[in-house]
Amino acid sequence: MTPNTPIFPQGASTYSTEVDILFYVYLGLAAFFTVAIFGLVTVFAVKYRRKKATDVGVEPQGHATVIEVTWTVLPLILMLGAAIWGLKIYVQQLTPPPNAKEYYVVGKQWMWKIEHPDGRREINELHVPKGEDIKLKMTSEDVIHSFFIPAFRIKVDAVPGRYNTMWFNAAKTGTYHLFCAEYCGVDHARMIGRVVVMEPHEYQEWLSGTKVRAATATGEELFVAKACNTCHRPDSSARAPILNGIFGKEVALLGGKTIVADDEYIRESILNPGAKVVSGYQPIMPTFKGQLSEEEIIQLIKYVRSLSPGADKGVPKTASLAFSSSAEAHP
Repeated sequence: MTPNTPIFPQGASTYSTEVDILFYVYLGLAAFFTVAIFGLVTVFAVKYRRKKATDVGVEPQGHATVIEVTWTVLPLILMLGAAIWGLKIYVQQLTPPPNAKEYYVVGKQWMWKIEHPDGRREINELHVPKGEDIKLKMTSEDVIHSFFIPAFRIKVDAVPGRYNTMWFNAAKTGTYHLFCAEYCGVDHARMIGRVVVMEPHEYQEWLSGTKVRAATATGEELFVAKACNTCHRPDSSARAPILNGIFGKEVALLGGKTIVADDEYIRESILNPGAKVVSGYQPIMPTFKGQLSEEEIIQLIKYVRSLSPGADKGVPKTASLAFSSSAEAHP
């Protein structure tokens, strides 16, 4: 079992054990080759040192080639094996299960702002149920931050202008440290928090006793306030693409290319609408860069994701192309 010390924190996620084993394998290999190399250097330096000024070296005979091949190929195989193992864990950590609950995380000097799937919000705290897959989609409002939970063996950067994803499944109840692991300014050391893992029934009790902290505005309210609905309309004179049911679908762009309408695409369409113009529309939509916070952008993205085909939430009722190209006022 991993020692419960600051150097080796308790493992509390489903893949923390495998990460620890891989760490010890790397540590063991490094220790073995370090001792072997320096040991042989010492032995050879003593045994084959020049004892007299007239000594002349003798070229090795016999199995020198076999020895050289062995000490080259064997470490290569061992290190490649460890690298492939590490790659497997890395890919696993970056590939959340399809049914994982999605939380949004925004890093800001100097705090973590977290939004639950139902809209509840926390600052520097994250309450989650034990045994459930939790997906975190994160970004930053200012500089690069790094979301680090040592007990879960996960660390992913929150980068301005993009979304990074990580996931975990907490295997043990308890309270665990949350750090920013990227130097982000003068109060970097204070950008700390905690993750509280609860039994599922306790988590439900916590949810029922916690008020939903409403956003400054919901995605639907922002959609109307920014006049998005004046261009994304169901009638034939609409100047912008239809949004209902578009999330996750392929979008045809000017020039013949296609792109999947995911979170990254919607975000880019809000801040840089001319980057990927939808086929059949003109690039007349203005940018909203500097007019929306990251949290407001997230609310708009969640609103677009909620628009099912045929729904009427202030936008066209027919599923069609995408979000980004032609509105005068907003994506």
